[in-house]
Amino acid sequence: MGTAERSGTTGSGGAAPKAARGDVQGADHGGRRRADEEFHEAPYYRPLWLEEPARRRRLPDPVRTAAVRAVLLIAVTLIQAVVAFLCTMAGSWLAFPMVLSSVASTVVATWGVLDVWVTRQVWYQRHGVVSAPSSTARELRRERRTARRQARAAERTRRHIRRQRGAGQLSHP
Repeated sequence: MGTAERSGTTGSGGAAPKAARGDVQGADHGGRRRADEEFHEAPYYRPLWLEEPARRRRLPDPVRTAAVRAVLLIAVTLIQAVVAFLCTMAGSWLAFPMVLSSVASTVVATWGVLDVWVTRQVWYQRHGVVSAPSSTARELRRERRTARRQARAAERTRRHIRRQRGAGQLSHP
């Protein structure tokens, strides 16, 4: 459906006659328009994409940062390895320095991958994301709650005892 059809004009710029657009209310339809004509008049705009719920949760920010860093290090390492190989095949003087830098880059890329793993483990440990019901994080929270309840109960009894000391005495001792 082109722009001319949407605006109700002909391709030459003039308005289309009503009979050509189907606006004639024929007697055979009882004064009603046909369903297909109504369907074509109201244009339906389909969205470019549909939002779908994520299948997996998003990585935490520190873990995502470490992962991006590791991917960049691995990409640089692979490029250096290819350049070192091509320099070696060409017999260039640059081959030996490129091989040395590729070895060093491999060590750094390995460190980057280990950094992702360690960052992920530390983040999960600090924020208590554990799926087991009897996890250490839940046990620690339970112990803290019990300690707080006991402290509040002890404070209440202390206040209650202080109030009762002076009860029933007409003068101070």
